[in-house]
Amino acid sequence: MFDRHEAGERAILVHVNFSDEGNREDLHELEMLVSSAGVNALSVVTGTRSRPHPKYFVGTGKAEEIAEAVKLYQADIVIFNHALAPRQERNLEALLECRVVDRTGLILDIFSQRARTHEGKLQVELAQLRHMSTRLIRGWTHLERQKGGIGMRGPGETQLETDRRLLRARMDSILRRLDKVVTKRDQGRRSRKRREIPTISLVGYTNAGKSTLFNRLTGAKVYAADQLFATLDPTLRRLAVADVGEVVLADTVGFIRHLPHDLVAAFKATLTETREADLLLHVIDCADENMRGNIIEVNAVLTEIDAGEVPVLMVYNKVDKLDNGRCRIDYDDEGKPVNVWLSAMSGEGTEFLYQALTELLASTMQVVKLQLPAMQGHVVSHLYNLDCIEHEAFAENGDWLLDIRMTMIDWQRLKKHKCNNIEDFILQH
Repeated sequence: MFDRHEAGERAILVHVNFSDEGNREDLHELEMLVSSAGVNALSVVTGTRSRPHPKYFVGTGKAEEIAEAVKLYQADIVIFNHALAPRQERNLEALLECRVVDRTGLILDIFSQRARTHEGKLQVELAQLRHMSTRLIRGWTHLERQKGGIGMRGPGETQLETDRRLLRARMDSILRRLDKVVTKRDQGRRSRKRREIPTISLVGYTNAGKSTLFNRLTGAKVYAADQLFATLDPTLRRLAVADVGEVVLADTVGFIRHLPHDLVAAFKATLTETREADLLLHVIDCADENMRGNIIEVNAVLTEIDAGEVPVLMVYNKVDKLDNGRCRIDYDDEGKPVNVWLSAMSGEGTEFLYQALTELLASTMQVVKLQLPAMQGHVVSHLYNLDCIEHEAFAENGDWLLDIRMTMIDWQRLKKHKCNNIEDFILQH
């Protein structure tokens, strides 16, 4: 085997346009991925095909062209902007005499560099092992393959079986540890739901500015950079929203075109924050030429992780990069906020985002003033447990005077289980 590539290696990039797909594989995005991986791109080889070649993915002539580029630039690695079959990858390495990495392998490598938490590292390793397991085949250069007769296995085949067993054991171990992470996250979400603290999750295409917006809103210092997948590990922070109260804001990993399925599966624990959110803020780089395509890709991933039904507020970021950009809120025919235009970098327009959050979330809240007699002490105790009492006073006759704010769900539960005539105690303004 060729050693895994390291930062600073010299690379030849390969990008193929397929007539039935148009230019869906964006060359500029490949260059950004390579830059994010810390690899030095020396040259780009492009081509057009109707379908992948079964042996080399590209045609024989194009494969020879890549081989010449490898020799000319003394490249250490060739990176394809496509998913390669294990056999294609192997054939290319034999022909080019250097390491070959496909799009999936490149993204996995970037994720491995970005992972900071124990959970993130486990998830990346699981995805890498799943990717590697499809490439454990006879003929790897580290396997000392020998022919054996019936009932006699050669050393290469024994090594292959050993590799598979060790891979399976390691993946099982990681899955058990990640199950504990999922359980812990579930407990945290249940605790927030018991206290009826809404969770808002930032989603969007990678490099759309999610972490910059997260920092702007929360005052946090999450790493934000002009590179793909700058954020990998999820971060949760509390945020105060007018007329709503405290909410939890979650910054999550960015999506990308053709996000590897191994990653989606491995990051189940992280992506659950998105699936279980009360509201998604879909952050969009409105200055990106591929904006509409990026929106489609993000929506596809949301559907894949069963988050397609979560309410969404579209946040068009980087409005300062538009010629006639204007911060604002767009409303639908029912007067509901659907789009917010702002600049997370400068902070311009964030007041519109807060306004939209208030309008979206406050509509799910019940805000009333109650006058409860002493015999309703059990109701007052329940309201304290919900942490929904904003102000408390006492009337001259000893009744409680309470300003409360709770979700409509909790209000209905209160009526059903604690005090079915609670509305009789509402003070009219």
